[in-house]
Amino acid sequence: MTDRPFSSQLLLAQGGSHLEHEHGVIIPPVYTSTTYLRDSDNQYRSGRVYSRADNPTYRPAEILLAELENAVDARLFASGMAAATTVFQALKPGDSVIAPKVMYWALRKWLQSFGVDSGLNVRFVDTTNLGELRIAIDEKAPTLIWLETPGNPLWTVTDIAAVADLAKDCGALLAVDSTVATPLLTKPLNLGADIVMHSATKYLNGHSDVISGVLAAREDNAFWQRLVAIRAQSGAVPGPTDAAQLLRGMRTLFLRVRESCQSALYIAEQLEQHPHVIEVLYPGLKSFSGHDVAQKQMSSGFGGMLSIRLAGGEKAAIAVAAKTQLWCRATSLGGVESLIEHRASIEGSDSPVPLDLLRLSVGIEKADDLLADLQQAIDSAHA
Repeated sequence: MTDRPFSSQLLLAQGGSHLEHEHGVIIPPVYTSTTYLRDSDNQYRSGRVYSRADNPTYRPAEILLAELENAVDARLFASGMAAATTVFQALKPGDSVIAPKVMYWALRKWLQSFGVDSGLNVRFVDTTNLGELRIAIDEKAPTLIWLETPGNPLWTVTDIAAVADLAKDCGALLAVDSTVATPLLTKPLNLGADIVMHSATKYLNGHSDVISGVLAAREDNAFWQRLVAIRAQSGAVPGPTDAAQLLRGMRTLFLRVRESCQSALYIAEQLEQHPHVIEVLYPGLKSFSGHDVAQKQMSSGFGGMLSIRLAGGEKAAIAVAAKTQLWCRATSLGGVESLIEHRASIEGSDSPVPLDLLRLSVGIEKADDLLADLQQAIDSAHA
């Protein structure tokens, strides 16, 4: 693990420029070569053989992410799904997995289909309820516990340190999807997790123009090396231009996350008072069930994601989204632009998401403008 004294803000703003000294450049270069020369004696002293695993463009972003997470190593992947599913592909048939009931729907569907088909025993548990989690562990000790906190799209908050203790007691690995928290708000490895995952498409890149993922590890052990090998052999890597674009986006991560957190809290507090909003789901609200845990393990903010439930049900929720003028009706999150989505329409009939729920990704626009647009849309839909 790194012991560098630099702040996250400094590391992000300089974007890996401290790693590139050969030509005095401020921005690390993009290497497009797919293959590398052997030495005359048939060796590969550069350590690079083929770009599927060895492209040097990846390393500045990977080193920066490892520093941010206090990890021993980090690796980029072609997408968040590629990163997440690699963790489960590293398990073996018959291994038991515990995952949250509330989590990113695409990974949940993958676990229910491909994960089960590959021989994994997958159980979905309310991981915010430690009693329920203990019962599940006692019934069958898991090989891996997967957490997502805050959990998309209800923003449930799981106590990572408490679950890490349970995982240690039963000999399970603990992996955490920390996409929404980002390394600036929560550091799962410091709380006892073994692996942290990010869909780098979201906040890390922050500009809705790169698909990427990342895994980072607390220890360089056999399981981590298995993940690294699967990544290389399956080719689950980004293109060099995407890796460079991700690094560029990360240079403003500190500013973007700070602004989104402040605006999301303000909007959540105001909408909580709206007569047509029956519930606001946001970890920063004192009324939110996971607020106390969020206060304990999140620093400098509670994230830029919230959801609202509307009086009038599904019809009203869809109407509100349609009547917004500043919020983009689109799937994704963590970009500079604010997005709104009727989430149940995406997830389908087996989703735990209420039909009256809208998911909001708060960007960096002026908070008062975003709030006024939501208020007019809600009032218009309920007129």
